[in-house]
Amino acid sequence: MIQRIQTVWLLLAAACAFATFRFSYYVGTNSKGVSEYQLTASESFLLMLTTVVVGGLAFFTIFLFKKRQVQIWLCVLGIVLEAVLIFLYYREVQTFSKGTYSLTAILHSIIVISFFLAARGIVKDQRLVKESDRLR
Repeated sequence: MIQRIQTVWLLLAAACAFATFRFSYYVGTNSKGVSEYQLTASESFLLMLTTVVVGGLAFFTIFLFKKRQVQIWLCVLGIVLEAVLIFLYYREVQTFSKGTYSLTAILHSIIVISFFLAARGIVKDQRLVKESDRLR
């Protein structure tokens, strides 16, 4: 389990997802006039819930190492949920009158890339197991 590269990618995705609670996605003036308002994952219930689901899904997928097909589907689900989360952040950013994206907004891109690389590693494991079964 630990020696597989997809475990590292899934741990990175989970760590980045939970790091979005601490680091901002967007900083600016919101529609209420509050200056230097930081948009993080804990700002709205829907953002918080989706972030917890994405992070928990990445962490939970690590322990399904014997069910590689389920792992692949959960990685695809993680990518889809992260796309939904990015859309939710975009919708929240529209309520700001002015501001800029934070450098830590790249964490969401890292999550998508990590899920993709984990799925690729799982597919390689599946091929390796099939080849070894064929050789027996």
